Amino acid sequence: MRAVVLVGGFGTRLRPLTCARPKQMLPIVNRPMIEHVVGHLAAHGIDDVVLSLGFLPDAFRDAYPDGRCNGVRLHYVHEPEPLDTAGAIRFAALGAGIDERFLVLNGDVLTDLDVTQFVAFHERVGAEGTIALHKVADPSRYGVVPTDTAGRVLEFVEKPEPGTAPTDLINAGTYVLEPTVVDRIASGRKVSVEREIFPAMVADASLYACDGETYWIDTGTPQEYIQAQLDLAQGLRGEPVAGIDPTAAVDPAATVVRSIVGPGARVAAGARVEGAVLLAGARVATGAVVDGSIVGHDAEIAEGARVVGRSVVGDGEVVGPGATLDGVRQPAGCP
Repeated sequence: MRAVVLVGGFGTRLRPLTCARPKQMLPIVNRPMIEHVVGHLAAHGIDDVVLSLGFLPDAFRDAYPDGRCNGVRLHYVHEPEPLDTAGAIRFAALGAGIDERFLVLNGDVLTDLDVTQFVAFHERVGAEGTIALHKVADPSRYGVVPTDTAGRVLEFVEKPEPGTAPTDLINAGTYVLEPTVVDRIASGRKVSVEREIFPAMVADASLYACDGETYWIDTGTPQEYIQAQLDLAQGLRGEPVAGIDPTAAVDPAATVVRSIVGPGARVAAGARVEGAVLLAGARVATGAVVDGSIVGHDAEIAEGARVVGRSVVGDGEVVGPGATLDGVRQPAGCP
């Protein structure tokens, strides 16, 4: 099977980190997010991936100039203008010549879904399309997917009002689709798979879903971007990985707790870093605090400064001596 990975979004919830790079090129424990996604597919025998590009497409081409990632062949399909989720799927499938059953994934989701079993379920029930589901405490942020006992989707409710969701199982952003789904998607305009295509398939009783019952996280917010990395460091997804890069310099008199410290980053004596992510080259000076926040590439947190409350400091930015950022983005937007 081939897979289409949607990586064309602007990553607005992670700005300013995504002003100059696509979200999927941000590091997850010092390795680009897209490599985690493609590597998971490779583990299930997927050896051909189509990247549906939009925002800053050259970032992917430059990173993988030979068209290979984790041993998987990459094909690049660039939308000239945003076509929404279904439009992107159609554009990628046609552009890459996909005419058989294929996978679709959101490129900002990290999961340990058993793709092999997921595809087997799709084939067993004879579905036209199958959605991987995940149970969450608050489904109001997502597409909610109630099913019957056979797994047939009864309705597709996109982002219901809090307290009104018919189930706590949500669309986890991985699909198996037959090529007939592509035929359902209109050309020449934006089309949402969640709001238009899936409801039409529900009406035709051809859409199924199953609970992946596994690890899943949408990395699109600062909190979840941090959490995805802490989960790896804490061993929630297999063997723990090192949170502090070997090339980072952490003074013995500094405090670093449950954090990711990237290549070449420096944490001075008396500084405290907790529940945070420091990207490559970031610097935290004496007496500074970074708590539950992200510090971008080569950014500096000066002496006595505090960066807390899911703040995001952009690449190369300086937080001055004694300053406090609490739930703030510096800079607030992109140039």
